[in-house]
Amino acid sequence: MVYSFSDKPFYRIAQISDCHLLADEHATYQQANSAKHLRAIASKLVENTPDAVILTGDVTQDHSEQSYELLAHILEGLSCPIFTLLGNHDCPKALKKLSKRPPFREEKSLQLASWQLLLLNTKGETPAGAFSLEEEQRLLQECQQTKASAIWLFCHHHPLPLNSFIDLHGQEDADRLWQAIAKDERIKGIAHGHAHYAYHKMAHNIQVVGCPASSVQFLQTKDWQTIDKGPMWCEWVFAKEGKVSFEFLSLTT
Repeated sequence: MVYSFSDKPFYRIAQISDCHLLADEHATYQQANSAKHLRAIASKLVENTPDAVILTGDVTQDHSEQSYELLAHILEGLSCPIFTLLGNHDCPKALKKLSKRPPFREEKSLQLASWQLLLLNTKGETPAGAFSLEEEQRLLQECQQTKASAIWLFCHHHPLPLNSFIDLHGQEDADRLWQAIAKDERIKGIAHGHAHYAYHKMAHNIQVVGCPASSVQFLQTKDWQTIDKGPMWCEWVFAKEGKVSFEFLSLTT
């Protein structure tokens, strides 16, 4: 299924990742109130609503039904569509159920004038990422079928090593993923979550962008260390003529 946006000169997309909500909205994740952080971001987006929100995985920490209900409650004030991707902490059944409730959406292919945004499922059997043969075929088919002049990918797991502890849970099928990407020169970049780390680099002739977590950030160390920098997310602008820009944003709570 493809979600088509009305024709505009540009589109503003908010990417929120790694919320790590718990059943109790007052509970903390790594000494931070993740629900409070997400509420602050949601309030900011309500003030200046984007064209869409993309949640790139790990929206909850404890897999509980209550945590998904909390997510829905926090984001219910947004009037734009909200698209979801599975993270290693997410429950597929619960997230699929949520995606049927407006403003949440099920589509994994978004048409924005000359842009096609493809949302890839990298959830595997372990915390590490997986790029299944089925998902590879879907990517290739979507690229073949779209008439877009530019394509951007979103997923949960980081597709490149970051030389920190998170590489223990990185993308295990990275070589096959990159081989699939190389088959279409219209793919301009890939954005992900999972690493709780904001960065931008060029790799394999495309842009790779790590979205910061809305909860806490991970230090780039060999052992797991976290720091609460307040609510953080990434905002994108996809222009009709094929240009793209992004900004890492943060708030104090």
